[in-house]
Amino acid sequence: MTPLRGLTAAPFTPFYADGSLALERIPSQAAALVANGVSGAFVCGSTGEGASLTMAERQSVVESWVASAAPGLRVVVHVGHTSVEESRTLAAHAAGAGASAFAAYAPSYYKPATVEELVACCERIAAAAPDLPFYYYHIPSMTGVHLSCVAFLKAAAGRIPNLAGIKFTHENLMEYLACLRFDGGRFDILFGRDECLAAALAVGAKGAIGSTYNYIAPVFRELMTAFAAGDLEQAADWQYRANQVIGVMAGHGGQPAGKAMMKLAGLDCGPCRLPLPTLSEPACDRLRADLAAVDFPRWANVTPQGAC
Repeated sequence: MTPLRGLTAAPFTPFYADGSLALERIPSQAAALVANGVSGAFVCGSTGEGASLTMAERQSVVESWVASAAPGLRVVVHVGHTSVEESRTLAAHAAGAGASAFAAYAPSYYKPATVEELVACCERIAAAAPDLPFYYYHIPSMTGVHLSCVAFLKAAAGRIPNLAGIKFTHENLMEYLACLRFDGGRFDILFGRDECLAAALAVGAKGAIGSTYNYIAPVFRELMTAFAAGDLEQAADWQYRANQVIGVMAGHGGQPAGKAMMKLAGLDCGPCRLPLPTLSEPACDRLRADLAAVDFPRWANVTPQGAC
């Protein structure tokens, strides 16, 4: 199982104004990722509003991404669902579609209460695509499942043959480091908090998955280059620049603002799907003004006429 390295973007799922899938926009999204030095796409995750898509829609999105991905752009499919059985269906489909790997977060309505229950869920999901690398997607802010990832690795290592690692979307760097070092660094532990990537690199991160790599990947590539050269001060400066953009996005609603920022960057992914709101035109005007103040147009190739 080849580890994921560099930046993997979690792409937005494109919709028409009426909320239906706009699949023909995916090739442009995939091409933009390659042009910006991104090495993978994590589809149908939180950023891709996977939890708001039907099963058939999720499968269509996966097929479009696999068909659109140039050689070297690895497609990782998120198959998490409140139903483990539906996750298995999505996992088998991802394997048949030609995905590079798949991942699943913990069921989040009836939640696993123990590590044993979490491993049992992941074991069953992973078995539906045994020849494909599987990642447990740890995102407690969304699932409410705060179980130890180190304990998960200890319990799952001998039970899930295709376990590749963890997508670790949490700020607990002490736990992240423990996962990186578990069993001699056996597993691929991907970092999922864009706003503290520099800190994750400092403890050993080699790969990251995030939403802002859709539009400011060049900033993070500069960050990683500076870190690799041993210039920690410069790496911190690039992290600060990225965090200014992230701060504006968060201040304007988070995910809905991120989708509006895609249109500013020349890739219209349409509205959000309920229950997420879509930014109004006045809100977009305020967002655009605040982004200009933190140099977003430069890094995202925003044209003067760009509008969200």
